Amino acid sequence: MSDKQADHDAAQIAKQVGSTLRSIRQERGLSLQALAEWTGVSKLTLGKIERGEANPSLSVIWKIANGLTIPISALLTESEDIQLSRRHEGNKVVSANDACTLEPMFDAAHHGSLEIHRAYLEPDSEYAPGSHQAGVVEYVTVMQGEVIIKLQEKEYHLYEHDAIKFNGDREHAYINPTNAVVVLHFTMTYS
Repeated sequence: MSDKQADHDAAQIAKQVGSTLRSIRQERGLSLQALAEWTGVSKLTLGKIERGEANPSLSVIWKIANGLTIPISALLTESEDIQLSRRHEGNKVVSANDACTLEPMFDAAHHGSLEIHRAYLEPDSEYAPGSHQAGVVEYVTVMQGEVIIKLQEKEYHLYEHDAIKFNGDREHAYINPTNAVVVLHFTMTYS
């Protein structure tokens, strides 16, 4: 992908997230200040996101989704009746440390309670999203490679096609101990 195409894609994601965020905020009757207090993201940053002037990192998107108690896919995908999800097509969001690229696979219609992502964890890296809002359950399957999932102080080493389910409202991290990209499949439910 060319730099020009990547810039275009980032601009499209920024517009999508901004438009959706503004819509959700207005549906709930929230001011930017109230949203800032709920999410821990500054009013200035939220305003830039809503106007499509900022391309938020994965950690900022998680803060916003957690504050609004919605799946992150509600911010990242457009709603359609029939959806096809192809690898490396559609919206992507990258963690602040560039360790993890997340691709929402399908939208969470009307800010629903289920979201599905594919994730690419860079070689010899760690992605630590922290804890999500109460009631989030994560189901993670290793599609390619191996990963260590750290849940608080305990580690679980998973290999290709292994899966794990855990409450996402606790501190957790994904560690790629190999020199190859790891492909993960996430399903997250929200109560």
